[in-house]
Amino acid sequence: MSDGVLVADAPAVDHPYAQAVPGAVIGTYAEESDNALVVAPEKLVEFLTYLRDQEGYDFLSNLTCTDYLLYKGKVRAGVRERFDVVYHIYNTKKGGGPVALHVRVPKNDTIPSATSVYPGANLQEREVYDLYGITFEGHPNLRRILMWEGFNGHPMRKDWKEAYFEEESKPFKSRHPNGKFEWQEDKLPWGGNQTYPAGWDPNSWQEPVTYVPVSQAPPDPDGFEVETQSVVVNLGPHHPSTHGVFRMITLLEGETILALEPEMGYLHRNHEKIGERNTWLMNMPFTDRLDYLNSMSNNWAFALAVEKLAGIEVPERAEYLRIIMAELTRVVNHMWSIGFILNDLGALQTPALYAIEEREMILDLFEEVSGSRMMCNYMRFGGVVADLPAGWEDRARYIVRERLPNVLDQLDQMLSGNEIVLARCRGVGYLSAEDLIALSVSGPMIRAAGVPYDIRKAEPYGIYDRFDFDIPTLPESDIYSRYYIRLLEARESVKILQQALRDLPQGEILGGKGGYILRPPEAEVYHRVEAPKGELGFYLVSDAKPNAYRYHVRAPSYINLNALGPMSVGYKVADAVVILGAIDIVLGEVDR
Repeated sequence: MSDGVLVADAPAVDHPYAQAVPGAVIGTYAEESDNALVVAPEKLVEFLTYLRDQEGYDFLSNLTCTDYLLYKGKVRAGVRERFDVVYHIYNTKKGGGPVALHVRVPKNDTIPSATSVYPGANLQEREVYDLYGITFEGHPNLRRILMWEGFNGHPMRKDWKEAYFEEESKPFKSRHPNGKFEWQEDKLPWGGNQTYPAGWDPNSWQEPVTYVPVSQAPPDPDGFEVETQSVVVNLGPHHPSTHGVFRMITLLEGETILALEPEMGYLHRNHEKIGERNTWLMNMPFTDRLDYLNSMSNNWAFALAVEKLAGIEVPERAEYLRIIMAELTRVVNHMWSIGFILNDLGALQTPALYAIEEREMILDLFEEVSGSRMMCNYMRFGGVVADLPAGWEDRARYIVRERLPNVLDQLDQMLSGNEIVLARCRGVGYLSAEDLIALSVSGPMIRAAGVPYDIRKAEPYGIYDRFDFDIPTLPESDIYSRYYIRLLEARESVKILQQALRDLPQGEILGGKGGYILRPPEAEVYHRVEAPKGELGFYLVSDAKPNAYRYHVRAPSYINLNALGPMSVGYKVADAVVILGAIDIVLGEVDR
């Protein structure tokens, strides 16, 4: 692991891409990637276009920002700019690591938008604008997304203080000042930290209504011509069909969707601000609360990122245990997702409950090993927290060899030819593979569009390269394909589980120095995994202290919503409910 030192403003940058766009690459960044470049803001769009069209980097995976106001390390010595916007871009055809771009934000806090090259930058740029105050010139709909319009300040900035602010990092010394317990809530309300812009009355604010510009919806296939007017209808935020506190702003003509825009943030608790005040290990149980159906996968993704940052080795047995937990999690997620899709169809309750029964058996295994069914908090830096209890392997083998293959076959037989499933899902919610990739969609969604891209194969992590499994794909890119691809992927997970349980070695379960107080060297890292819902990544910056300087979650549930509007236009209101369900989101991961 290199030390992350910035080579600033070199007169001639020695990199193959440096000469492609004159004046674009102004420095290199010696981090985990050989392709880590500092790009001039005014040349950003031109350079992104070159990477996409000439070098094949078609997938903008991660876009975020770091505020270096309080950074005291050597990495950015001599760098004047406060904010650094970071892009991680991949090639879905060749696989491998990313091109990592760093754009230092000028004093006017404005840089060009990447949406004209990578439309998937849409939601990510809005998040950076909302939480950091960076303006992306040319963005089609730049407004707050997690906070409400009129919120004072940008809460991820290092100089922003919330109500009841105590200290910059945990554990807080003020919890027991002078040995005396004191409730923070007993102090003056807001603690002087809540202010409004001069002359602004918070009671006068009204929420703006905006729409994604779309073309005229397709004509009614039955040829009826009824004179109608378009109407705005809000689906959610408090509605069962929106899977929690999530709103779909729809523009309708009759039952036909002319435009749809996702609105989120109702569950936002600034997970990343909390993550920058926690110690490294304190963040592990917080990852459980992201996609709370997949805490084992979340734990592992974060552990891998920190291990890469700190150079921590993992024992052989722990590697196998991590694979087993992650693939059991994938089966749980996909069966749950199939149940959700059926429930959103509104007619098939029994098969949905049938899928949940097998999930409960797997949660029993999680509870035995971690003490919790959903918030497992099982992974640790360098391995796992506990070994398997007596009899666990035998119960797992029974589920993997006997129960899961049978239940997946029975679900296939019950559902795949069902006339309701076929009528409601075939040809509905179509979006081309090219559009999905451009919108930064990942996971089962793109494999259901014929794209054989899976991080476990494209950029293997853990010990996935030891296992024999396939990447199933389907060409139709509709709701039916998104249902069926999850069934196929669950079968591949069963194959991996059978191999892992067969070959599970004895030995240590925890290695390295990943204790409660960890001080990784000054560096930054982006690490990603193929989580059940798509690419889950953690971007971390360390200043060699016990707390993360920058902690960012690349959440697949959030970014996959880029496709919700384009997939819904031209279909009916009832279709939008199932289209959303087939994306498979969890609001804890969307809002963070």
